[in-house]
Amino acid sequence: MKKVSVGVDIGGTNTAIGIVDESGKVVAKGSIPTPGHGDIEKYMDDLAAAIRKLINSTEEILTVLGVGVGAPNGNYYNGTIEYAPNLSFKGVLPLVDLLKKRFPELDYIALTNDANAAAIGEMIYGGAKGMKNFVMYTLGTGVGSGLVVNGDLVYGHDGFAGECGHTTLIPDGRLCGCGSKGHLEAYCSAPGMKRTAFELMAKYNAGDSLLADKSFKELDSKAIYDAAEQGDKVALEVFELTGKYLGQGLADTVHHLSPEAIFLFGGPTAAGDYIFKPTKESMEEHLLPIFKDKIQILPSELDSGDAAIVGASALVYKEMEK
Repeated sequence: MKKVSVGVDIGGTNTAIGIVDESGKVVAKGSIPTPGHGDIEKYMDDLAAAIRKLINSTEEILTVLGVGVGAPNGNYYNGTIEYAPNLSFKGVLPLVDLLKKRFPELDYIALTNDANAAAIGEMIYGGAKGMKNFVMYTLGTGVGSGLVVNGDLVYGHDGFAGECGHTTLIPDGRLCGCGSKGHLEAYCSAPGMKRTAFELMAKYNAGDSLLADKSFKELDSKAIYDAAEQGDKVALEVFELTGKYLGQGLADTVHHLSPEAIFLFGGPTAAGDYIFKPTKESMEEHLLPIFKDKIQILPSELDSGDAAIVGASALVYKEMEK
């Protein structure tokens, strides 16, 4: 009988669900829409039904140990999603209690935010195995981070520690999605890279750039990478500037935590040295001498397609260690 945990990743559009074994292999996966109707009880009924259907769809006999959930503004301490801006459910949602009501037979049900889930996944299944002090940065629609100190996630006194993406990089700089200005997220997220590309095209009047015929909605980090591969000067400078900004932010993180390694995860990291090289150079430039040449910047070893559900499922194993 195979032991598994259930990983759930709640996004603004879809909720991904996976059955994950003890080695981190996804046995089965599926998804349901994250609804816009705002009815949390109906959504939880749909989610519970989808989880049970997925468990029953496998040919193997499974022992389900628990459910781990990654969600925006997920509070590990309280088991709540609190004022998530991209979900239709308003206010404070007692998600863990709602799941326990639907799965009373399970001993381990836990919730955290998506970046913390990725960090736990890296620690249980990925490149951070055996590390006690490391940081996970997730680069996507935003910039998230999960902080691990002495083998434990850092949640702070209220459950929301680790918002490194909202440190101020450039005072009174670009407007961030949170409403403040100059945050790291406004420059180093995938949308931030897109904004950099358009600023550079305007600066150089670069009508000959391979990116010039892309609309703002069309352009993404993959298109910037493809253009960089063809030697496009604007695309190459986008990666140089993004790495410069990200390295500066990582240096601040090193000064605060002195981690063994920093893992980068998300779409932009697929660009490899285009992003890793300038990031490393910038970080080293901004570090105190006592930290120089000590900190590794590493790509996540989690499979990008399954990382969210695998990371969420790993929460169950952290709960079992208590």
